[in-house]
Amino acid sequence: MSLRGRPEGEHRSAQHEGSPWISRGRPEGELRSAQHEGSPLTPHGRPEREHRSAHQEDSSITAHTAIKPNDRDWKALVRAAAEPYRAAGLFSHGFARGKLGVDPVFRHIIGHGLIAPRARVLDIGCGQGLLAGLLRAAAAQASRGEWPRSWAAAPEGTRITGIELMAKDVARARAALGATAQAEFIHGDMRRTPFRKADVVVILDVLHYIDIAEQDAVLDRVRSALPAGGRLLLRIGDDSPNARFHASQIVDRLVTFIRGHRRVPTFTRPLAAWINRIEALGFTVQAQPMSQGTPFANVLLTAQLPVAAAQPARSRETSK
Repeated sequence: MSLRGRPEGEHRSAQHEGSPWISRGRPEGELRSAQHEGSPLTPHGRPEREHRSAHQEDSSITAHTAIKPNDRDWKALVRAAAEPYRAAGLFSHGFARGKLGVDPVFRHIIGHGLIAPRARVLDIGCGQGLLAGLLRAAAAQASRGEWPRSWAAAPEGTRITGIELMAKDVARARAALGATAQAEFIHGDMRRTPFRKADVVVILDVLHYIDIAEQDAVLDRVRSALPAGGRLLLRIGDDSPNARFHASQIVDRLVTFIRGHRRVPTFTRPLAAWINRIEALGFTVQAQPMSQGTPFANVLLTAQLPVAAAQPARSRETSK
């Protein structure tokens, strides 16, 4: 399991290793009403079309190809993506199938074409490289002419760099996927490891393991790594009032204790604060509930830089 951004020597939370789900944020039912299933959210949790300022109306990201892969085709892609992990051991293979199959964020990324063909991808907190495995399987399927026509464009020709704190996960990624020009896995701490230039940066469920100032410093460096038109895919937990966020933390800590690990501190902020921080870096942001089919609740922030982006002012913490 991978608390992929916390200081060296601290144990990982059990949910990242023993479960395909990540427990963060408010229940999905609180994030969206039945009448607005799948609607993007505002910082206050209301459906975007019900509560959006004029600025948000202009800047929200709405141009994605909204295709949801059907179950049969998606399961076939998951099996293909998980297969190489047999070389990394029984646990690694089982975890890959479970995580890719159950966690909705991977299906969302592929179905909405959030990683374009030939994109340079930086996966911060990559774990055992599941995103890289999924991109490789997708490209192989497309090269055989088997990519479903109803899906968004296949992410062919991508190059991905993964950064992971836990040495065991890096070893699993390398055992399964090797080290090629298309996929490289670096053992390092995201607070200190240099970020390569990328078209898409992916950070899923890891920033809350470092403190707020460190989170801001990482986000500043992410902004510097992206070109004009670049994209950040950031999944976070919403620490807003009435979000049941703390109930999720209790479950996380209980499972961690049962597995014999010491308590790991987390550093959170409300959804509105996450959005404000990212918008201050020059991104437009769309929030989307991202916990469908799991007992937890997460929010995916899809942050896009304009094609002609000016460098924003850096945060106070990193400009001193």
